[in-house]
Amino acid sequence: MQSQGLQLLDYLVFLFYFIVVSGYGYWIYKQRQSKISNSNDFFLAEGSLTWWAIGASLIASNISAEQFIGTSGDGFRLGLAIATYEWMAAATLLIVAIFFMPIYLKNKIFTMPQFLTQRYSPTVSLIMAVFWLMLYITVNLTSILYLGALAVTTISGVDFTVCMIGMSVFAIFITLGGMKVIGYTDVIQVVFLVLGGLATSYLALNMVTDRFGGSGVIDGVNHLLTKAPEHFHMILQKGNPNYPSLPGLAVLVGGMWIINLNYWGCNQYITQRALGADLKTARNGILFAAFLKLMMPIIVVLPGIAAYLLYKDGMFQTEMLKDGVLNKDNAYPVLLNLLPTGLKGLSFAALTAAVVASMAGKANSISTIFTLDIYKKYINPNASEKKLVNVGRFAVVGAMVTSVIVAPMMGIDKKGGFEFIQEYTGYVSPGIFALFTLGFFWKRATSKAALVALLGGVTFSIMTKYIPTWTGVTECMFYSSFPDETGRMMIPFMDRMAWVFIFCVTCMVVISLADPESKNNPKGLEIDASMFKMSPSFIVGSVVICTILTFLYTYFW
Repeated sequence: MQSQGLQLLDYLVFLFYFIVVSGYGYWIYKQRQSKISNSNDFFLAEGSLTWWAIGASLIASNISAEQFIGTSGDGFRLGLAIATYEWMAAATLLIVAIFFMPIYLKNKIFTMPQFLTQRYSPTVSLIMAVFWLMLYITVNLTSILYLGALAVTTISGVDFTVCMIGMSVFAIFITLGGMKVIGYTDVIQVVFLVLGGLATSYLALNMVTDRFGGSGVIDGVNHLLTKAPEHFHMILQKGNPNYPSLPGLAVLVGGMWIINLNYWGCNQYITQRALGADLKTARNGILFAAFLKLMMPIIVVLPGIAAYLLYKDGMFQTEMLKDGVLNKDNAYPVLLNLLPTGLKGLSFAALTAAVVASMAGKANSISTIFTLDIYKKYINPNASEKKLVNVGRFAVVGAMVTSVIVAPMMGIDKKGGFEFIQEYTGYVSPGIFALFTLGFFWKRATSKAALVALLGGVTFSIMTKYIPTWTGVTECMFYSSFPDETGRMMIPFMDRMAWVFIFCVTCMVVISLADPESKNNPKGLEIDASMFKMSPSFIVGSVVICTILTFLYTYFW
């Protein structure tokens, strides 16, 4: 089944998307141009983002090629279980809104390295700033660009390098306008993202119905439930071949919490959207994002399950192969290629919107950390506000150029985009989350302890990955191990993250308690109980989300 490529109507739909986003972004930029000389306005859009802009921007920055392609691919392989990343994120966002945001805003935290300076020391802050810049550029930004260009090339037939450069230039155009341009154009990006994603899901379900009988999407869903029941379990059992990717109850009580809390609560790329707002606006925006998260599996997981059933029944057997081997990440591009003219253009725009929005958000965070936490502190402490904004813009261009050069060398497609990102961020997440958590809620945590957690966490993550192979102990009360693609026995990364987090917290507690100065640590943050009070509407919204999640996990257990 071959792609017919993009037709004139598809290009017109895409052109409409491009003009709307670019035009609206330029209008927002002109409205705020007189204030762009202020660095807080450029990096944070201080006080100017509404709750719906914050919520939409959070989702637009989060949902990118790794979700559309990577998560759909994992839906093809794992089924609904991969949706736990999306649904657990909804619960995580509530925790971030209730506990994390009040602390950030009360203590006037604008960047994550600034938090580490204020709570621990400049040394911890500098190390983490370098860590984040390396991670954001060489893992996140490059993977977003690579997977996005790969999908766009598959759909449109445009040269891969041209796609990378084109999307980078578009993202630069949006990013140079500052956070307000990013925030408000993200609202439009989300509209295209959702509409295009729903169009793909609609087509996929109708294809299932056409293949197996009936009419409409409801019959399509029923066919998925009855003909692929193995793809509708949220908690995988130990005998499941995909157990190492989502190890049973760890998705509810283990490493999944570390992944999500670190990503949504300790990540400049995400928290930056809310750091320039007041607490009520920030919380409402995060609550809105949590509701949007509940529907994301319909867009990014359901098409993959539909592709699995159709593939199992004999459709697009050749298209799912890469170098003669089944490639799960082909599931979403294959479905897009089958969309009718017009809808393909809409889905093409949705995918581009997801990629460009994520790249713009990531580049803005790279620019913020480099400018405020490295350039201003260590290179030019007396830089003017205008100089900081210009340096931030140069940093955006530099990050994009680097990602275009590095992305083709990363070999992202060998592992699968989503898994690639999760594994490599998983090496640093436990240590980061440990020092943030204790930094928030335990005044005795010291900078020495934070350094041990940060550097020791990465080291311990690397060392413990293949402990079963090195020791010959493949099963014990502390872990179960499984062979990787080379045959070596390893601990599932989600379980490993949980143990590394416990190791980091233990080290921090022991080192801090052993330090006499920790009793009078002046680095504690300003915290009081009144900070965590919630409005009635936020409480109602949180209860609704928790009720929906309880039903979903109970029904699809």
